[in-house]
Amino acid sequence: MKLSDQLPAPQAFYLIDASIYIFQSHFSPNVECFSEEGEELSAVYGFTQFLFQFLRRVKPERIGIAMDESLFCGFRHELCAQYKSNRELPDENLAMQLGACAEICRILGLAAYSSKKYEADDIIGTLSSRMVEFSEQDIAVCIVSRDKDLAQLLKSKNDSLWDYSGNRKRYRADIQNEYGVAPEQFPDYLGLVGDSVDCITGVPGVGPVKAKELLKNYHTLEGVYQNLESISGLSLRGASRLAAVLEEHHELAKLSKTLATIVCDASDEGEGFTNALPSSLKPYAIDSPSFEEFLFKYKFTNNDKDYLLSLAKRT
Repeated sequence: MKLSDQLPAPQAFYLIDASIYIFQSHFSPNVECFSEEGEELSAVYGFTQFLFQFLRRVKPERIGIAMDESLFCGFRHELCAQYKSNRELPDENLAMQLGACAEICRILGLAAYSSKKYEADDIIGTLSSRMVEFSEQDIAVCIVSRDKDLAQLLKSKNDSLWDYSGNRKRYRADIQNEYGVAPEQFPDYLGLVGDSVDCITGVPGVGPVKAKELLKNYHTLEGVYQNLESISGLSLRGASRLAAVLEEHHELAKLSKTLATIVCDASDEGEGFTNALPSSLKPYAIDSPSFEEFLFKYKFTNNDKDYLLSLAKRT
């Protein structure tokens, strides 16, 4: 038996990217829920089902929920007006449901955090760092999301990025094999190639192949720019012109990396997640009376009320 087989498994901390599962429910043709007055409740209905299923299946000892509240008002928009400019503000109904989703987390005894300045990714990044720093034992951070950008937060071999709906869990080695860069190189990689999903430009003309080769040789974006004179010697198509392109778009590359870098050390006063400790993520018992009040408040139909109450009893 190896020594590693004798060691206790690290305690798992689950950090959930809520928006993925809220919007998945909102837009899914398979999730449909309306109030007694005909107002749509699909997002909160599906998200609540997801939380019950997750709690029942995983039985987490530590869990935190990160919610987005900073659309068009976060610090990245101050740096770049075009950042995520392809998104739309939620309409009145969806805004109401987003508030209900935050409310249901508290009723289910789960720590949920949001911010006007920081995105859910930054909340997860800071929580992840704080859990590692303040835990008295080895821990494994499991980030529940399908957003590839969160891969940069996988620090140890036990950390994972879990696409829960797709039942796909990836570790550091999986990210390296899939994308050709180490998790910590993701901001450098996106600084070069950009990310159309978030309207991050990157360096025009630099695609995945060139970015991977540059980072293979120089490791970071800063390393690339410290070695512009040697780039022409790389076995890359167009290598002779690549240094000039990089130099021309240096500021754009730096900005793109900054936009793609998840904050892991937020310390602003008034932001609850910046002071979270491992004990903050301990789930509590469901507040059953408040859950029933919640269902009446949002006027769920009797059938949907009964179904959600049955899930609560089984969790």
